[in-house]
Formats: sequence, structure tokens, C-alpha cells
Amino acid sequence: MPSWPARGPARASAAGGLVTRRDPGGARPDPAAGSAPDPRRALPSDRRGLVPPQVIPRPPGARPGTPAPWEGLAAGRRSGLALDRVRHALQSGFDRERTAAPRESAVLAALFDESGETRVVLTRRSSTLRSHRSEVSFPGGRVEEGETLVAAALREAWEEVALDPGTVEVIGMLSALTTVSSRALIQPFIGVLASRPSLRANPHEVERAFDVALADLLADGVYRSERWGFGGGVHDMHFFELPGDIVWGATGRMLWELLGRVTGTVVHPGPEGGPLP
Repeated sequence: MPSWPARGPARASAAGGLVTRRDPGGARPDPAAGSAPDPRRALPSDRRGLVPPQVIPRPPGARPGTPAPWEGLAAGRRSGLALDRVRHALQSGFDRERTAAPRESAVLAALFDESGETRVVLTRRSSTLRSHRSEVSFPGGRVEEGETLVAAALREAWEEVALDPGTVEVIGMLSALTTVSSRALIQPFIGVLASRPSLRANPHEVERAFDVALADLLADGVYRSERWGFGGGVHDMHFFELPGDIVWGATGRMLWELLGRVTGTVVHPGPEGGPLP
């Protein structure tokens, strides 16, 4: 097993509180001192009034986007999402032996069933990392020379949260995308687990490992989108508001596609149109 100190198994849900703290790279203004917040970094609080630790570089002129594609679905189509149903929606063919191009990365969306609801494993990245610090993401990272993309996703999940590769059945993938900070092509893979995993966060890379039910992500008021102008174009930015955390950026886009495919409301996600923040 990895040698980092044990943090205990992940057991959080989207309904449970998450411990929050300020991101050292983006200290929040003190209202008592009369300082005004930077509108590019303004963050909404979540529905319980907690402010997530991420610094979101919202550009001037950002405006509300379109509603969730699953907004009009009946409650029965947004809950009771057993793993067999989710597997059927997400399973697809892919090349397990494809090696990576330079600067390519791979991540793993690991799914498991508990009480008839599919849950997905997420992490909060360390605040000491050079990029995307304190952001919520899937386990993953850079592909090593000669390594396949699938192997990289599984290795990174093992290194970051001690998810045993032997317990993961990779069943498909989501659309690849890039980010502004790394310019690396990110390939997301979908894996299923037979039961709840016992996860341990590697403190050098991950502050916290947790999981959320897909039904909670599909609940009213959790998802919202914004239209951001940057890089010479206008981009749809996807946000999922959890207690004490916000999923956004590349991971938000991946979750939007995953949930859209599960609900049948996003059949052809299309290209992103450029790197995401």
C-alpha cells in the first residue's frame, strides 16, 4: 500500500458538510477593512452559506448560461440510478492500448453502487500544487513515457487515493479536453467498482477524497452554467455546487457530459471549442 499517512475511508455525500478553508493563493478580502472583492474572483456561497476554498477567475462580462439539460426530467429519471443502468448508458468501445502524445493526461471517474444509487469518487486537490490548487477533480495526472492512457489513469488513482487498480473495470471514456494552465489533452475514463472503496488521500497531492451520488448532482439547484469570454471565444462553464465545494472547469465539464449521457439529455456533447481554465 502507499506509504502516506492514512486519512480514513471517504464517506462524504453531497448532503454532508465539508471542511472549508481559504486558498492561500487567493486570500479573501476582510469586509471589516472595507476592501471590495475582485469581481473576477467572486464566489457564490453554497446553499448552506459555506464559501468554497477555490479561486475562480471569473472574467468581466461573464453571464448566466443555459439551464441543466436534465432540468425538465421527472424526479424518477434523476434518482434511483443503479449502477447497471448507469453502466448501460456509459459503456463504450475504446483503445486500451493507445499510448499518449506528449503532455497528455488521463483521469478516472470511478463509480460504485450504494443503496441503489450510483456514486462517483472525487478529490479536492492540494493547496500546495502549482495549478488547479484546492479544486475538485477526478483522480488522474500526466501519462508517463510508454504508458497507455488507461494505465496512467489507474496508476494515478492508486497514487492519489490508494484505489486498487485490480478493483476497477474500465468500461468507457468521456470526451477529451484541454485546460489553459497546462495545455495538456486530458482523457477521462469511466471505471466501475464492485463496492464502496476504502480510499486514502495522498497529502502531497490530495487534501480529501470523497464521493457523491449522481442523484445528488442531478438535484434541483445544484447545477448552473455561465458563459465566459476568453481566448478569443465564448465558452460554456459548468458548475456543481456542493456543501462547501464547487466543481467547475474541466471536471465540471466532464460531470456535465457524464450526467447528460446517463439521463439521455446530452447525446453528442461536441467539442469544447478551446482550452478551459
